[in-house]
Amino acid sequence: MRHGKKFNHLGRTASHRKAMLSNMATSLILHKRINTTVAKAKALRTYIEPLLTKSKEDTTHNRRTVFSYLQSKEAVTELFRTVATKISSRNGGYCRIIKTGFRLGDGADTALIELVDFNETYNSGESNKKVTRRSRRSTKKADSAESTSEAVVNETSEVKSENKSDETKE
Repeated sequence: MRHGKKFNHLGRTASHRKAMLSNMATSLILHKRINTTVAKAKALRTYIEPLLTKSKEDTTHNRRTVFSYLQSKEAVTELFRTVATKISSRNGGYCRIIKTGFRLGDGADTALIELVDFNETYNSGESNKKVTRRSRRSTKKADSAESTSEAVVNETSEVKSENKSDETKE
């Protein structure tokens, strides 16, 4: 039974797991996306989300805390300079896991894990959208509904007038 086991041990010792997650987190920060197995991606997400949250406030204490997890000066610099500025407005959910199928060698379930704000194909439409929330329908939908109903009324009246003119000619 697995009572009290909160995280996936990934079939590794504690030191191996810690080193592997640290290396994967460093690669994710530097490259913005990596391919791995689904289990490792889910473990990495729980490992890196608190680090990304700490990077939003650039203090010496936060930098040292993040460095103790990552053990890479380049990754810490990249995280606090470029990544933190992009995720500053986001409240959470900094990573996205996309399942990509099965690996040929052993059939493992693979996934792509990426930083959400660095994918331009998904984020291209968000900059154009309005941020306001409304509970009622907007005027654009109402106007378009009215214009379509008016067009239908106009078409039916034209058809009726054509029918009347056809009847008078006969």
